Amino acid sequence: MRHLRKRSFRLAGHRTSVALEPEFWVVLEALAARHGLSLAALVAGVDAARPVPDLPLASALRVHALAHAGALQAGSLAS
Repeated sequence: MRHLRKRSFRLAGHRTSVALEPEFWVVLEALAARHGLSLAALVAGVDAARPVPDLPLASALRVHALAHAGALQAGSLAS
């Protein structure tokens, strides 16, 4: 069983922590780098774009990572 990795961010002026599996953090870090963003900026963007504010941030980040993982993989295969 994999342990969750917790990271802390300041979002909308408040500190918050998010715990995700390491594999999700790898994808999110790659997405941030691909777009020239810090991980914190990517997380803030996902937070601001949540269509349902009650959706947990961790869930929104997992969905975001999954939605973009294929594109990242295709990009690395094309290189």
